[in-house]
Formats: sequence, structure tokens, C-alpha cells
Amino acid sequence: MTAMSSEDSPVYIRLRGTIAAGILRGDFRAGDQLPSVRALAAEHGANPLTVAKAYQSFQDEGYVEVRRGVGMFVLAGAAERLRVAERESFVTQHWPRIRAYIDLLGFDPADLLARDLAERERA
Repeated sequence: MTAMSSEDSPVYIRLRGTIAAGILRGDFRAGDQLPSVRALAAEHGANPLTVAKAYQSFQDEGYVEVRRGVGMFVLAGAAERLRVAERESFVTQHWPRIRAYIDLLGFDPADLLARDLAERERA
């Protein structure tokens, strides 16, 4: 399950991607409390059970801990471990499809990188 999800992904995977991106960006750091299940469900118009499923996946993978009666908190080292997992997921799951699409469209990857660099310099 990755931070890079598409609109056709199940809702809990999209929610998980949102949370993962927040951890990777530093919006949620080690020791920070994640939004409550109800708050996140209301914010995204999702069923609280769906949010709980997304949170459970983070707990199962050791990125967060539940403190009974208090909430869900990001564990130390979660961002680093999550980044490693997300990179592996990108390389094995996303990149092959992206590379195939690049080839299908006849792009030269070097030209794409040069174009991206030029756009970044203008920004």
C-alpha cells in the first residue's frame, strides 16, 4: 500500500496514502497524534470504519501506536521506514507502469528529465 494512490483505488487505500504523505512530508512527526478516526472520516466524507482500516494498516506495520483513550501516535523512525517501503513500492509497482507509458508515448526519459529540470528552475 502506497502513498501514491489513484482515484480508482479503494477509499481506505486513498486515505492511507493521504496519511502516509503527511508522515513523509513531516506534517505528522514522531510523537505527533494523528487526527481521530471521526475527524478524518468527517474531513474526507468517509465511513469511520474505513478510516479505522487505514489506521490499522499503519499500526500493523509499526508506524503508529494506539494509546487507549488518547489516540493514535506516530512512532519514532516511522517516516524513515515508511520512506524505504514507499520507495520499494514505487520501484516495483509504479515505475514499471510509468516506464511502459513513457515508452508507449515515445518519450526519451532524458528529455523528460531535462524538461522537468527547466520547469523547476523557472518556478
